[in-house]
Amino acid sequence: MRCEGGGHTIPSRNGVPRFTSSGYAEHFGAQWNQYRLTQLDSYTGLPITRTRLQRCLGNTRVFGKYILECGCGAGRFTEVLLKDGGLVTSVDLSSAVDANVASFPVSDQHRVAQADIMALPFAPQQYDVVLCLGVVQHTPSPEQTIAKLYDQVRPGGWLVIDHYATPTWRWRYGRTFPMFRMIMKRMSPRHTIRITRWLTDVLLPVHKALADKPLLHTALVHVSPLINHYKHYPELPDKLLHEWTMLDTHDTLTDWYKHYRTVDQIKELLENLGGTEIWCEYGGNGVEARCRRPA
Repeated sequence: MRCEGGGHTIPSRNGVPRFTSSGYAEHFGAQWNQYRLTQLDSYTGLPITRTRLQRCLGNTRVFGKYILECGCGAGRFTEVLLKDGGLVTSVDLSSAVDANVASFPVSDQHRVAQADIMALPFAPQQYDVVLCLGVVQHTPSPEQTIAKLYDQVRPGGWLVIDHYATPTWRWRYGRTFPMFRMIMKRMSPRHTIRITRWLTDVLLPVHKALADKPLLHTALVHVSPLINHYKHYPELPDKLLHEWTMLDTHDTLTDWYKHYRTVDQIKELLENLGGTEIWCEYGGNGVEARCRRPA
C-alpha cells in the first residue's frame, strides 16, 4: 500500500499494513497465533475479559467512539469493543495482528496495523479512548510508552491502561520462574511453545491435586514455573484451564521486558502528563488506571 501524499510504500500482508517488525515482541506474536482463541469470551463462554475491561473503563462508553487499542494481541478486548459498537483501530508490535484479524476481519468498524507504540502512524489527539491493557510493563520504558499513548488521546478523551504492580521480594525472587525466563526469553519461540506445553502437561496435574492443600500447594508454587488459574478461575473447565496455563506460562517466561510500578508511581505519571479525573487502583494484573485529557 502507498501512503497518500507522502509517496511512501508500506508493506502489507493479510490485509494488514506493517509499519514495523516484531523485534523484542517476537515471542508474543508466536504465542497469540498459537493460542488465538483461548482468552476470547466467545470461546470460554464466560465474561472474564468483559468484566476486566468494564472495570478499567469505568463509566466510559465506547459505542460510536474512536478507539485505539494498543497491544491488541489475539483480540480478547477487540471482541468486546466491537460488540459494544466501538470504531476500533487495533495495533500490535508483533505478528499477533495476524491472529487478531483472523478472528475480527478488517471492516468499516475495525482496522488493524502492525505498529510500534513509540512510533504510531497516526496524527496525535485523534482518539476518544486509547486502551492499552497487559502491555505497558513489557515495553522498554513504561513512562515513555504511557506518554506516547496519552499523545493519541483527543481533548475530552480517555487513556485506559494497566501495569504490573511491584511484587513482594518473596514472590519476585523466591520462585523459579526468573531462572526459566533468563534462558527461555533468548530461545526461539518454536522451542519455547513446546517447552511450556511440556511443563504444563507434567506439572499442572500436580497443581490440581494439591489445589485444596494450601501448605503443599504453596510449596509447589515456589518451585513450579507454571501460572495456573485453579484459584482465579475455578469456573473454567479443565481443558480451558490447561490452555490458559500454557498461554500465561509462556507469557511469563519469555517476555523480554518485565517492569513493575506502584499505584503512586502511575498516578504521579498521569498527573505530570496533565491528565484529570484520574482513577488508579490495585486490581487485575496489578495497577489499573485511567485519566482524561482536559477538554
